[in-house]
Amino acid sequence: MSLEYDCLFISNGPGDPSLAKTLIQNVCKVLESDHPQPVFGICMGNQITALAAGAQPYKLPMGNRGQNQPVVNVMMGQAFVTSQNHGYGIDSKSLPPNPFYFSSFNHPYFLFDAFISLIRKGKEGSIASVMPKKPVVPQRIQVSEVLVLGSGGLSIGQVGEFDYSGSQAVKAMKEENLKTVLINPNIASVQTNEVGTKQADPVYFLPITPEFVTKVIRVERPNGVELFQSGVLQKYRVQVLGTPVESIMATEDRQLFSDKLMEINEKIAPSIAVKTVADALKAADKIGYPVMLRSAYALGSGLCANREKLEDTALAMSCQIMVEKYLLGWKEVEYEVVRDVADNCVTVCNMENPYSQTLSNEEYHMLRETAIKVVRHLGIVGECNIQYALHPSSLEYCIFEVDARLSRIALGIPLPDIKNTVSEQTTACFEPSLDYIVTKIPRWDLDSFHGMSREIGSAMKSVGEVMAVGRTFEESIQKALHSGVTVDQIHDLTAIDKWFLHKLKHITEMEQLLGQYNSVTVPRDLLLKAKMDGFSDQQVGQALDISEGEARTVTLNQNIRPWVKQIDTLAAEYPASTNYLYCTYHGQHDLDFKDHGIMIVGYGPYHIGDIRALRQMGKRTVVVNHNPETVSTDFDECDRLYFEELTLECILDITQQEGCTGCIVSVGGQIPNNLAMPLHLKGVKILGTSPVQIDRAEERSVFSSILDDLGVGQAPWRALSSLEDAVSFASTVGYPCLLRPSYVLSCSAMNVVYGQEEMKRFLEEATQVSQDHPVVITKFIRGAREVEVDAVARMGKVLAHAITEHVEDAGVHSGDTTLILPTQTISQGALEKVKTATQKIAKAFEISGPFNTQFLVKGNDVMVIECNLRASRSFSFVSKTIGVDFIDVATRVMLGEPLDESCLPSLENPIIPVDYVGIKAPMFPWPRLREADPVLCCKKTSTGEVACFGPNIYSAFLKAMLSTGFKLPQNGILTGIQHSFRLNFLSTAHQLHEEGFKLYATEGTSAWLNANDVPTISVAWPSQESKNTTLPSISRLISEGHTDLVVNLPNNNTKFLKDNFQIRRMAVDYGVPLITNFQVNATSLFHYRQREPRLSESSAGSRHN
Repeated sequence: MSLEYDCLFISNGPGDPSLAKTLIQNVCKVLESDHPQPVFGICMGNQITALAAGAQPYKLPMGNRGQNQPVVNVMMGQAFVTSQNHGYGIDSKSLPPNPFYFSSFNHPYFLFDAFISLIRKGKEGSIASVMPKKPVVPQRIQVSEVLVLGSGGLSIGQVGEFDYSGSQAVKAMKEENLKTVLINPNIASVQTNEVGTKQADPVYFLPITPEFVTKVIRVERPNGVELFQSGVLQKYRVQVLGTPVESIMATEDRQLFSDKLMEINEKIAPSIAVKTVADALKAADKIGYPVMLRSAYALGSGLCANREKLEDTALAMSCQIMVEKYLLGWKEVEYEVVRDVADNCVTVCNMENPYSQTLSNEEYHMLRETAIKVVRHLGIVGECNIQYALHPSSLEYCIFEVDARLSRIALGIPLPDIKNTVSEQTTACFEPSLDYIVTKIPRWDLDSFHGMSREIGSAMKSVGEVMAVGRTFEESIQKALHSGVTVDQIHDLTAIDKWFLHKLKHITEMEQLLGQYNSVTVPRDLLLKAKMDGFSDQQVGQALDISEGEARTVTLNQNIRPWVKQIDTLAAEYPASTNYLYCTYHGQHDLDFKDHGIMIVGYGPYHIGDIRALRQMGKRTVVVNHNPETVSTDFDECDRLYFEELTLECILDITQQEGCTGCIVSVGGQIPNNLAMPLHLKGVKILGTSPVQIDRAEERSVFSSILDDLGVGQAPWRALSSLEDAVSFASTVGYPCLLRPSYVLSCSAMNVVYGQEEMKRFLEEATQVSQDHPVVITKFIRGAREVEVDAVARMGKVLAHAITEHVEDAGVHSGDTTLILPTQTISQGALEKVKTATQKIAKAFEISGPFNTQFLVKGNDVMVIECNLRASRSFSFVSKTIGVDFIDVATRVMLGEPLDESCLPSLENPIIPVDYVGIKAPMFPWPRLREADPVLCCKKTSTGEVACFGPNIYSAFLKAMLSTGFKLPQNGILTGIQHSFRLNFLSTAHQLHEEGFKLYATEGTSAWLNANDVPTISVAWPSQESKNTTLPSISRLISEGHTDLVVNLPNNNTKFLKDNFQIRRMAVDYGVPLITNFQVNATSLFHYRQREPRLSESSAGSRHN
């Protein structure tokens, strides 16, 4: 072997290194020579170099193989993700002292770059000259107290994933033994638990605004983007953890973001930042239609195909937008990147829209390297998401945006020092290897929004999401999703990659193939292949023309059952003991089923409390959930977590496999509650209230009959069998009436009927969603108050309860109402009747567990609306308001555990706050749903909720309104008041005038207010603006910012339906606060102004302040 070389690189190879005797001898000569030239060794080259130096090899028992093996340069602190494929290792104890060569056991590909650099430098080069000049020494940030700003109430575009992220941040800080101060008015969030298992230390239920955050900082003085700009953080010496504020501003400000990417020659879509509609139109003309509008400091975007659409959309919600070229037909790709203070970067995953399946190796690594490059340039410390558009047939790409988030890296902890809690062997500096595919599908509920188009586009409309895991695309998409056009035709119309289309075509072909057989003739191989493709029992039954139950029997008789696999993120490269599970018809079990547990079905804020209560009792928990946004889908919250559909088939598969000793369905919402009876009939033990009783309460006609037998008051009712019955009932009791189907979620198909034409239309809708149960019609009681009782009972005896009052009159869905605790306008006599009726119902239905009962109250008359034998959406609110964990109590009741009843708010000894009031307010998605009419009705339309507390109703109400995004008016107010509300509104109008507001009003309202000594300016209805040029235009008033509050109180009988709709939509589209309910009017706000003139100076306060 010649020793004449400039640089020696000994690379990788297979097998036992000790067999390469000649090579070892030659390398030994190199090491013994006085050559100053550098020597590199990687993989087997590492082993050869070590053997040549005198070290000893050994055989690895399992081998060390994988694509994503993290390694750390111990001299520099840098971590690298490498590939490894070894059967042998080197005994480090046998290494000679003071080695002078560079060697690595793995494949750190960056060394190839260093090697080439050395060659180019020639004899002047050295290893030191091509390695980092200075060691990176991460400094742990020394803080004792951290302020975390929560995401607030959930809304479209900002749903549960942000609440989940906040919960992860709080959990990480607690694990690092830091005091965590949380500001978050989201009462349903696990973050804000103050009873039971606490998340943060102090929790402030306050609006997340600069004013209130400043107050908390003033009180708490934590040492760890508006506040930054105003100097508040500097004034109180508050350190921003993680990504610097300047970097966040660079990712949120569209022009700054564009400039930053240009600095590193990265590609963005052709775009122009503008601040006026006129400039937006000019920009679009220059770029060419269609264009995409993206708002600064806001979520979402809008597609504009022409000038008219752009003019209608531009600047409705933001003072700055980016007009960019719409890249029709390009693939949408996302990468999740994590970077620490030592500049270590890993890409946690990448996603393709639909799913990351069609990227080539070159495309994948090109976008990965770009993502790391961009994140480093922006200075992000923590986790972030980068979104691309990728041309389907070239390597051209554009970057859409980068979203930064918080993690414990913000504390200065480098990735290699953070343990991977899934494998418990690797570090967080690790890029997962997946042997499964995950599909996330949005959930829509557009039927709840009057006037909504069912088309989807660039503006988000979904109200949630589900996630499914499978071994193949077909299995995963079938779990999540549940016409003769060719693949090429669909591809031409949609630009969806043909890979996905062929997969979907395969699913339809499998369905057609199944349809050629019946339950007797279907071959086992075909049935197994259908199950492997994700076909549910229901789908198999439809194809074979049999029921779902019969299809399950056929499948089980063929000995076809699912396997349980682990989600280990490692593709078995390392042993893992994760409890993150899914079912599949591919492979074999990854674990055994010796330990039986209690199953909890569903998702929601109470789910996690139930799990924690069970674990505190020493019970093993098995959770089934498919909502990736909830904390209950954290694998470390339960003993076993199945990411599966909430269907009868999946629950039966898991309970039979796990041998669960019981199943809890009453903490996960309506869907698990609907499964109670089917599971019971299949032999599954339902814990708590009997499924038979749940069925009696859900069946409205049966429930109403029982109330009659108990002598409990309710509105006049009748079970319907025909349209004639409905018309006859309405003619007897008078319109309006309420149609109520059974077993529905969020009052689906429930409607107030004002006449015979509506009766026919709404009855057909109700019958469709409640085909197996009769629809009940009741008299709609006008002007009644509504109260709710959240309670827990044991064997029919109420143990704990809380009574809340709705701000809005009856007729608005309970999930859309503003709740008050304690009640404010209900007489003591009526409250006693409510409690008496509650106890009668609990006894009649033998309730053991949580339940919620809703009542109408008119004077001293009390009438039951309905009773849900499960935890309601207000359980979190009442628990946190009175300081009693209702879910913990309910869980102990369902398990038969002992309770100290003396501490509970019984019917005889309620816990009623005396020095504070709690207000729960809904969050609505109106800005995202541009066609929807933003008015409240008996169908649920809210997507989230917030709650605040104050010394009186006015203080609490104002904070709650501000937490929903409501802004107090400063100048003009536009009013449009229907006749029946005007007299009651008069006092409010006088107060607004005395406060100095300029009042605008529609013609009729203006004439009436002027006649009653309230000066107003009359404005023309939208439909008359072109004809009536003498009156101010409502469109201009709203769009040009002359009015910053709209009070629109119409009813269904007005002739100005379209005009009122346009006014409401303009208010929402231009970000002007809107009030459409008489009870939620400006009166409370301005009463508060008079009674609390020093609002801005008041203490920040938490629940009791």
